[in-house]
Amino acid sequence: MGLQVIQMVLPVLIMIGLGYFCNKKQIFDMNGLKGLKALLGDIMLPVVLFNAFFTADYSLRVVVVFLVVYLGFGAAIALGFFLRPLVKPYGKFLPFLLSSAEGGMLGYALYGLIAGSQSGFAAVDLGQTVFAYTAWLGLLISVDGGEVKAEKLLKNMFSNKCFLGMALGIVLGAAGIGGLVMESFAGGIVRSVISMITAPVSAVVLLMVGYELNLKKELFGPVLKTILLRLVIMGALLVVSNLVIFGIFPFDKELEIALMVLYALPAPFIIPIFSDVGEDGEYVSTSLSVHTLVTVLLYAAIVVYSL
Repeated sequence: MGLQVIQMVLPVLIMIGLGYFCNKKQIFDMNGLKGLKALLGDIMLPVVLFNAFFTADYSLRVVVVFLVVYLGFGAAIALGFFLRPLVKPYGKFLPFLLSSAEGGMLGYALYGLIAGSQSGFAAVDLGQTVFAYTAWLGLLISVDGGEVKAEKLLKNMFSNKCFLGMALGIVLGAAGIGGLVMESFAGGIVRSVISMITAPVSAVVLLMVGYELNLKKELFGPVLKTILLRLVIMGALLVVSNLVIFGIFPFDKELEIALMVLYALPAPFIIPIFSDVGEDGEYVSTSLSVHTLVTVLLYAAIVVYSL
């Protein structure tokens, strides 16, 4: 078992280390990083999400998982507002660091390394993604006094290629077209094309994570508080999710592992994109960076459980 764990965890650490090395030695600069992000966000991840939902099984369990994940993150963000005083003077963005998760940029990559396919993560990511583009994003915009309008949220959703990939996959998958295509003569061709596009996703994501690691010693106090609070809240959500879902449906280890990966992830990396973080920018950045390292440690534990 020890060798199997090393085989799955060591590549993750090496790719993160290579990303950090690329930053320190400026093997590629921020423009190069932007190019990688564009490739990932505009092409690779939309295809990953499309494939995950295009080939997913749609059932009552999917609906229950969606509700459990969505409502759980809703409770987490509400709790975050009450806990703001614990990380003064950085509490403004605490609720957003304690809720939702970086499923697209990290979750699919890590789950795929365990399961060999990213599709199994789709069931838990659906609730997270819809939550992120509705309640989470709406509240984030309002933090700076921005007006939250339904049309603005819809515009953000439908201008995001990852969301479009997921939406198209859901529509075609739920309509049964996914199954028909994959079982037809064209199934092998579709799999080959998708595999060619998505194969580098894990490596590219982890390289970017390493490149953007930003560890500020002076912020370690509030950052560690933030991470500990998130770990406690996500741990509670994992327990509740297991009790509710597997209290209704038979136990499924693959689904449980997907839930474990989801709740081990850091908050979404898009906080600085949709909000002016200002003086809190370094706190937000360092919290995300340090929690990413914590996620790798939790990932090692999940790998052990999965074997």
